[in-house]
Amino acid sequence: MKTKTAYERLNFEFYSGRDHYSDGAVEEDILNIIERNHDVIDILSKDTRWPILYHLSPQRRNLLEWYPFRSEAALLEIGAGCGALTGMFCEKVSHVTAVELSKRRAMILLKRHRRHQNLEVIVGNLQDIKLQSQFDYVTLIGVLEYTKTFIHTPYPYRDFLQKVIGCMKPSGKVFIAIENKLGLKYFSGHPEEHTGKMFEGIQGYPSNSAIETFGKQEICELLSDNGLINLEFYYPYPDYKLPDEVYSDDHLPDVSSFLRNIPNFDRDRFTFFNERFAWLNIIKNKYFDIFANSFLIVGEKSSS
Repeated sequence: MKTKTAYERLNFEFYSGRDHYSDGAVEEDILNIIERNHDVIDILSKDTRWPILYHLSPQRRNLLEWYPFRSEAALLEIGAGCGALTGMFCEKVSHVTAVELSKRRAMILLKRHRRHQNLEVIVGNLQDIKLQSQFDYVTLIGVLEYTKTFIHTPYPYRDFLQKVIGCMKPSGKVFIAIENKLGLKYFSGHPEEHTGKMFEGIQGYPSNSAIETFGKQEICELLSDNGLINLEFYYPYPDYKLPDEVYSDDHLPDVSSFLRNIPNFDRDRFTFFNERFAWLNIIKNKYFDIFANSFLIVGEKSSS
């Protein structure tokens, strides 16, 4: 069988011709790092820019490296970005289809993981893409909160989640990683991740209607009302972007766990109180799941 070149595995059929999301010129630097095969660890030790850390850090893999994916499975990665998790998925399952809105990010992703012959990259909006098959796994890592920015319908969450569910096999699973708008760090002085404003999510995004995250009860209802069942919650700490640990409802942190004030890498933050002391009280009162900084949710499609 003929081996496909990297470019042959890049599908532009559904690309609109415009990149709708970007970190700016730093993405050219990331592309240069990938093309020149620079030592990523060395780069991370010298370059302190947040996008470099976020897109290139191997710590990103902690989010799902532990999950027992079936090796014969097919996985759809929606909003794959610059491929921080894509290589890991390629190592764990038989085939990966990565969907990315941005042509530049898609190029970075494919060049970064060009050695993986089980990877296909599609550039475009999922709503416009006609997939030829269904998948055992679908991932939405840092995607759901942007739904209103790329689904322009009266019911964007419903329509997006129905599209996602339509991509899943009857026994398929979806993985959703998203910030908790009631995460402890937002009370203690960390600006909201997407708007950069203090207390924005806690107040329900009064000045922003395009991007939003959710508390635990809200996201349970959102997913359940739109066809996902058997929701399992995990709690990446300090958050899903650079997790050190991933807790679950069966294994929550106790008072001996190393919970602390966490830094903010892309802008300054205040520190209103000692998060370690606050976490101790939260854990004693069994509220860790309510105040966790991020959620990782695994759901299944309803049979109805």
